[in-house]
Amino acid sequence: MKFLLLVLFIALIPAFVPPFTSAQSANDKPPNVVIIFTDDLGYGDLGSYGHPTIRTPHLDQMAAEGLRFTDFYAAAPVCTPSRAALLTGRYAIRSGMTQMPGTRRVLFPDSEGGLPPEEITLASALEAPGYTSAHIGKWHLGIHEGSRPQDHGFDYVYKVPYSNDMDRRPGLPASARYRPDPPADGWNVPLLRNGEIIERPVDQTTLTKRYTEEAVDFIVRNKEKPFFLYLAHTMPHTPLFASESFLGTSLRGIYGDVVEELDWSTGEVLQALQREGLAENTLVIFTSDNGPWLTEREQGGSAGLLRGGKGSTWEGGMRVPAIAWMPGRIQPGVTSEPASTLDMFPTALALAGEPLPGDITFDGQDISPLLFKSEALPERPFFYYRGHEVFACRLGDWKAHFITPGSYDGRPRETHEPPILYNLLRDPSERFNVADEHPEILEAIQAALEEHEAKMVPGAPQL
Repeated sequence: MKFLLLVLFIALIPAFVPPFTSAQSANDKPPNVVIIFTDDLGYGDLGSYGHPTIRTPHLDQMAAEGLRFTDFYAAAPVCTPSRAALLTGRYAIRSGMTQMPGTRRVLFPDSEGGLPPEEITLASALEAPGYTSAHIGKWHLGIHEGSRPQDHGFDYVYKVPYSNDMDRRPGLPASARYRPDPPADGWNVPLLRNGEIIERPVDQTTLTKRYTEEAVDFIVRNKEKPFFLYLAHTMPHTPLFASESFLGTSLRGIYGDVVEELDWSTGEVLQALQREGLAENTLVIFTSDNGPWLTEREQGGSAGLLRGGKGSTWEGGMRVPAIAWMPGRIQPGVTSEPASTLDMFPTALALAGEPLPGDITFDGQDISPLLFKSEALPERPFFYYRGHEVFACRLGDWKAHFITPGSYDGRPRETHEPPILYNLLRDPSERFNVADEHPEILEAIQAALEEHEAKMVPGAPQL
């Protein structure tokens, strides 16, 4: 009988592994943080999110072993403001890193602005508790002194400075990015290591592979100390390129080839963490910077059952796939708790035991209770910014649209007075306006918007 009880006790030990109750893990080393950020990946582009033909076994396994979010949001529907929000934990309007009247929507190679030097990024905030940080991949937050990753706390940088369709070479038509076989040297995008150009134009067919090799190497080199790895993939933003090993292997065509290589890349990172004995002490978040670029046709992704795509504040423009993984700490499951990239900054600092910098307004919150204890989060509004304007707001299960845009498709913006209202729990495709039936919900959302806008102080325009 005693032997049987001992066997049962041993079998139940994993169920009693506690979530993080402080900054320290079992080996007394603050947890590592890895954020894998894809570009234009849609809500419906992974197997675990329902895609019928794109094969993503590594991400599907990550989802099976971790926490898969059904209601996770990027903080903007396009590249630059989304990345600024992720790294600062603040809506991009606060740093001036979003479209203002008369400015562009994102940074371009000739843009004079960038992420202001006074902004505190996650990398710079993690310096105090002794983290080493690396940025690998696409930056798109400025190329000038003061706005580069090395100016914002990153110790190691291996990057392309902006989107892969910028710096288009003379004579190449803009439509070339739609081709299933775009010219590899058609865009004069540079690849830099720690501020020095090492290749221009970069061979984009090798980018995902080289980013992955750099990420694994960084993990191995820094396994004895806490680290933050920001792996920001260039793909699947058009033009689409895959390495020889993946080109022509997906039923979904070149877009599928690219996503399947991103899946392989994620598998390599997770396997490196497991091989080095770091998996249980590393929080890994996989997500996307915005929804799919639907007007790229077959070269763009899918938002699944969601309405709209990149550039819009419909759900398909900002609700993105997201998976959190930390074996033994995050219990496998699926959550419909709303969360966003704004939450990554305060969550990572909480794990590191570092308080949020004072005298700064943050828009995210620490979601550790959800990740490690499966606790519901307090209800809070989420604001769908398109440029400097709030186009919509979610509160609980409800979403009100004040303005609706097209999604790069030429449709004019439309102002709604009264706002249109959807119950996202019952109607995630945003088909049935129920504003007339729930005036009290609209009143609560309007009150949340008024409070938010009354306290908003926009930063100096950077775009």
